[in-house]
Amino acid sequence: MHVMEGFLPPLWAAIWWIISLPFIIYGFVQLKKIINENKDALPLLGICGALIFILSALKLPSVTGSCSHPTGTGLSAIVFGPFITTIIGFIVLLFQSLFLAHGGLSTLGANTFSMAICGPFLGYYVYRALRDTTLNMYITVFIAVALADLFTYVITAFELTLAVPAGDLGFGGLFATFLGVFAVTQIPLAILEGAVLALVFKYIVDIKPDIIVRMNIFSEEKIKAARGE
Repeated sequence: MHVMEGFLPPLWAAIWWIISLPFIIYGFVQLKKIINENKDALPLLGICGALIFILSALKLPSVTGSCSHPTGTGLSAIVFGPFITTIIGFIVLLFQSLFLAHGGLSTLGANTFSMAICGPFLGYYVYRALRDTTLNMYITVFIAVALADLFTYVITAFELTLAVPAGDLGFGGLFATFLGVFAVTQIPLAILEGAVLALVFKYIVDIKPDIIVRMNIFSEEKIKAARGE
C-alpha cells in the first residue's frame, strides 16, 4: 500500500524524505555507472523497471478495508542490487504519485523508504545469503522476492504506526493492528509475486544465460544445475 498524500504529519513526511535521499542520490550514481559500463544490461533494466511499475500499480482491494499490491522490487534487487533498485523504485513512485494519484509527493519519501529501500535491501541480502548454497536457483529467487514484498509492508505498517496516535492500544498493539490489516491479502500476494518473478527470471535465464553469469548474479554451474544440465 502506498501511503496517500497528506496522511503523514509534516514532521514524519520530512524525516522519511531525509532518510531516503542518500539512497536515492547513490542510486543515481550507480545507475549512471551501469548505463555507461554495461550497455547489454539496459534491456534487462527496462524489464525490471516495467515490472515494478506495473505490479506496484495493481491496487487490489483487501477484505480488511485497505488495499494491497505486489511491489516487483525483489527481482531488480537480485539483478542490479538494492541501490539501483532504489532509484528505479523512486522514479516509479514519482510517476505514480503524479499521474495515477497513487501515493503522493509529501509521502514519497516514506513510500520510497518502504518499497524502494527496505524491501529491496532485505531481498538482496536474502538472495546473497542463499546464492552459493545448494538451494535451487529459482527457489532462491522466489524466497528473496516474496520476503522483499512482505518486508515492504512491515515497514509501511511501522511508518503508519509512528504517524497515528496509539491510544489505549499502545505502539505494539497499533503496529500489530496495521500488520493484521495488510497480512490477509499481502501474504498470499507475496507468495504469488515470488512465483511469478521466479518464472520471469527463468525466462531471462533461458534466453540470456550469459548476461546472468557476466553480471555475477549466479554462477554458470548454478545455472546448469537449475536447468538440469
